Amino acid sequence: MYYIDLAVTGISFGCMYAMMSVGLTLVYGLLRILHVAHAAVFALGAYVTVLVANATGSIALGFLASIIVTPLFGMAIYRSLYEPLLKYRPDVPMIASVGLLVLMQDAFRILFGEQGVTFRRNAFAFTTFNFAGVTVSAVQIAIVITAAVVFLGLHLFTTRTRIGIGWRATVSRPQIAASFGIDPIKVRYLNFAIGSALAAVAGGLVALMNNLVDPGIGFVVSYKALAIIVLGGLGSVRGTLIASLVLGLVEAYGTIFIGAWLDRDAIAFLALIVLLMLRPQGFTGARTA
Repeated sequence: MYYIDLAVTGISFGCMYAMMSVGLTLVYGLLRILHVAHAAVFALGAYVTVLVANATGSIALGFLASIIVTPLFGMAIYRSLYEPLLKYRPDVPMIASVGLLVLMQDAFRILFGEQGVTFRRNAFAFTTFNFAGVTVSAVQIAIVITAAVVFLGLHLFTTRTRIGIGWRATVSRPQIAASFGIDPIKVRYLNFAIGSALAAVAGGLVALMNNLVDPGIGFVVSYKALAIIVLGGLGSVRGTLIASLVLGLVEAYGTIFIGAWLDRDAIAFLALIVLLMLRPQGFTGARTA
């Protein structure tokens, strides 16, 4: 049962990493930019969720507010930061993105304090269920269900709607998509809106799990997310999902064998280094000569 508990923990963390990392994958697939400031969107979503939940007494309203605010912020990042820099080398917008992340972290620290903020009422953090001897928290269930619903909805959107099909076409064949009248600028805004909403949901769920949001909440997660999209194969959503789940499970089970020497985050980065050494092209990439 202990190993099953670890599997549940690993899957829940993997789902959280997936919701965070898919936004990075979407941006890279479309613009070939490493969107490091995505971690600031993640943190913003967490802060908005907590602040609105505390003000209204409703966690659901907190998530709704974050899903409204963060897409607007994500689109503003594209319009004011990335769009003017697309004519330069890819490392230029990436450096600007790192600068924005540092700026946002300092802004959160100034506005909300070094210690961060917590939910005033958060029954989810302390509610657990027992299924045949396996203990599962309400937050873990919420993370897995939310991830399943979100990615199923994203799949249906990109395969069953004209907007979604146009979006996929722009990512894979931008010139052909433009020849059919698809506006690439609108697709870019949609990309940032969807990716930011996913990051907001992930941030809010992590805030629920930890019952705390501090200025550095997106710091370690951002490094993991960048490594995940490389491990999954740059621009591959399917590879990102696989890499996220693998990382979550490796973290969980790694605590048994080397947890006495390394903490959870160190285990994750060690696993990522080893996996990238063994398969540098990623899970879904093709090996080149």
